[in-house]
Amino acid sequence: MKELDLLKKDWQKNKDSFEQISEKEIYKMIHKKSSSIVKWILIISILEVLLWTCLSLITNTDDYLDKINSKEFVSYIKIFSYLSYGVIVIFIYLFYKNYIRISTIASTKQLMKDILKTRKTVQYYVWYNLGMIVFGLIIGFIIALFYNPETIVLREKIESDPKIMAITVGILALVTIVLFGLFWLFYRLLYGILLRRLHANYKELKKIDL
Repeated sequence: MKELDLLKKDWQKNKDSFEQISEKEIYKMIHKKSSSIVKWILIISILEVLLWTCLSLITNTDDYLDKINSKEFVSYIKIFSYLSYGVIVIFIYLFYKNYIRISTIASTKQLMKDILKTRKTVQYYVWYNLGMIVFGLIIGFIIALFYNPETIVLREKIESDPKIMAITVGILALVTIVLFGLFWLFYRLLYGILLRRLHANYKELKKIDL
């Protein structure tokens, strides 16, 4: 925001003669920065989907699911995966719409509304992904313990001894919390910086609109 600070200082020095020009220059700069930020949000979200898709192909989850005794359960998992990807595609489409909307020259108030809308969309996207990660971990634990034939011995021990069951549940809960925290930090760093910059732009626009 150094360029904005310099413009604002110049604006204050020549407030009487250059107020309108300075406002326009500040608006144009904020508009350009906001458009660039939303473009990066769109690019990062697409790259993120490609990354998870590549990882799923590398790990070859289909072979693992084929070992499960319940074909009906596997069908539900696959349907849920397709729906989840569908929701992600919808979010990417919303990011694209936000980018097109912000890239179009609009009034200060409209740009402020678009910035707020974009921030909310990103926040919903992040919380959706975090929720899906937790849900996926829980489903993964259920598959590993109750549907994978290779864990029959472990399952029998858990079912026969309450202490082992309590320890297992505690370990799984701890793993879920740790992984949730790591992904939360990842999204915080990935999108948090961009959202903070958008919020800073919003505050600058608010000063102009007063």
